[in-house]
Amino acid sequence: MVGDLSNALSSTTPTADLSVLLISLLKGVLYRDSDERLWGSLLDLQVRVREYVTALHLELVLDEAEGYAFLKSRPEAKDEGQTTALPRLVVRRQLSFPVSLLLALLRKKLAESDTHGGDTRLVMSREEMVEMVRLFMPQSTNDAKFADQFEVHINKVTDLGFLRKLKPAEGAVAAGGASYEVRRILRAFVDAQWLGDLDAHLAGYRAQLADTSEGEERQHG
Repeated sequence: MVGDLSNALSSTTPTADLSVLLISLLKGVLYRDSDERLWGSLLDLQVRVREYVTALHLELVLDEAEGYAFLKSRPEAKDEGQTTALPRLVVRRQLSFPVSLLLALLRKKLAESDTHGGDTRLVMSREEMVEMVRLFMPQSTNDAKFADQFEVHINKVTDLGFLRKLKPAEGAVAAGGASYEVRRILRAFVDAQWLGDLDAHLAGYRAQLADTSEGEERQHG
């Protein structure tokens, strides 16, 4: 394997650019609008990048149209003679229910925005997201407490790379407070098939919320 990795970093390849690319991708998502020079290097060196990450049991997901790239673990397959599972470089994250609900609703809004055409960017205020999720909350939910807690969920989705908080210079000042761009990479994680079953997923979310609410009422009753 060492020989294969050395070949990937051979003298015929701009080693410094390849090293920066690999480090950036291993750290997270690479966006075209965040670093156009590095994005250009990725387009030039993507074959080398794919060769290298294959040895790490990863694969490159590159969407030139949307302008993002990231690494994901390759589907697990048992090779002949392989007795132990390979360690994962890309860690799976267990998301909380509110975060999962927010991601589902943001994906739905993104699909609706694409259907109507126009601006490819979807920008939403914090208050718009709060109201969007509040529809799925039990009627007994304390509004002020919910709004305060929701900030944690927005921050989590932002940390995951699916939201980007806009600066005032980007026209982010809105009646609903801070504004966020919904990153289009969300489309790669919530696919069309899942989106087609979204109503069923949302019905399940409502049922889960109702069960949670009833359990809390019994505890405090």
